[in-house]
Amino acid sequence: MRLVFSLLAALWLATPALAETLEIPVGQQGADIAGLPTLGESKRSVLERFGLADEEHPPVGQPPITRWDYRTFSVYFEYDHVVNSVLHHQPRYPIEEQQ
Repeated sequence: MRLVFSLLAALWLATPALAETLEIPVGQQGADIAGLPTLGESKRSVLERFGLADEEHPPVGQPPITRWDYRTFSVYFEYDHVVNSVLHHQPRYPIEEQQ
């Protein structure tokens, strides 16, 4: 019984070693989101600042939520006002296609 308890204790103490820490330098946090459309901004304002979207999705649900997709980000509208803006994932090291 002591052997089983000792093995379980050893495994339990080793589990934190399996965790991975993700560190993002403070200077890089939020740098990419500067300039994106902000909460409450109108569709007209977004259109004037960024031009026509690459793709506009029709309204869904109630209240109607519309999404405009630009090359590097998407903007979500409730009626005619921004409720969220999100950056698209950009891999740091793009995988080259196999030929």
